[in-house]
Amino acid sequence: MKISIITIVYNRKHCIADCIQSVLDQTYHNIEHIIIDGGSTDGTQEVIEKYRDKIAFYISEKDEGVFDAYNKGIKNATGDVIGVLNSDDFFFEPETIQKIAEAFSFSGADLVYANGLFVDQEDLSRVKRIYPSKPFRRRYLSYGWIPLHTTIFVRKEVFEKNGFYHRGYTIASDYEISLRWFKNDDIKKFFLNEWVVKMRLGGLSTSARLQLRKSREDLRIIKLYHLNGLFTLACKIGRKIPQYLVPQTKEFIRFPSIRLPLSSKPQLEKK
Repeated sequence: MKISIITIVYNRKHCIADCIQSVLDQTYHNIEHIIIDGGSTDGTQEVIEKYRDKIAFYISEKDEGVFDAYNKGIKNATGDVIGVLNSDDFFFEPETIQKIAEAFSFSGADLVYANGLFVDQEDLSRVKRIYPSKPFRRRYLSYGWIPLHTTIFVRKEVFEKNGFYHRGYTIASDYEISLRWFKNDDIKKFFLNEWVVKMRLGGLSTSARLQLRKSREDLRIIKLYHLNGLFTLACKIGRKIPQYLVPQTKEFIRFPSIRLPLSSKPQLEKK
């Protein structure tokens, strides 16, 4: 099973090498890394060029936003499974993609999702926010539940059958496509109860100044999928509160001591 990892980047000279090295450090070797650069001007391209022989596909050109860049990556992917690792992100451990591949093989799923962490931009061992998930129930969607997007891996045919990222949203298209998948009973889902990604806090969707725009787009999407309007949006926002509070306890301060929030046994989908 080949797994395609798509990284989109724009002016991230300070962290793109960490992202690339995270992919190279994986113990699972049937990986193709696809990097879509939006025409960086800060030296990011020069950093990427140092790894050029280890990157399956790389292009640097002006795009029409984050989700246009994602779509470029998907269209150039040749893997059986596609996942996203943004330029600020890195995998939790070298065995992460091995575990993802085993989850697909074990479950026969079309989509595998897991747990993620947000870390301090400077001190990468300091956990600032946790984003655990759980076995799927359709009713959860009305209460604002959705897995962290960078923990979701899907078979390429899911995109081919259900479409790509919607470019009509500037910041929340990941939420729209996630609802598209999770509301589709024909897509078999599998919850892998593992931490799989660490994200630097402060990216596009975590920037405070963009939260209002994101909430407006979220509400449009919630209405599109016939959920519970402002109630669903309020629940979605409210879910963030414990995600920030839990890491303040001593056992969560640094990620080597983190315990999984649920049983470590894999969980099959239940509707």
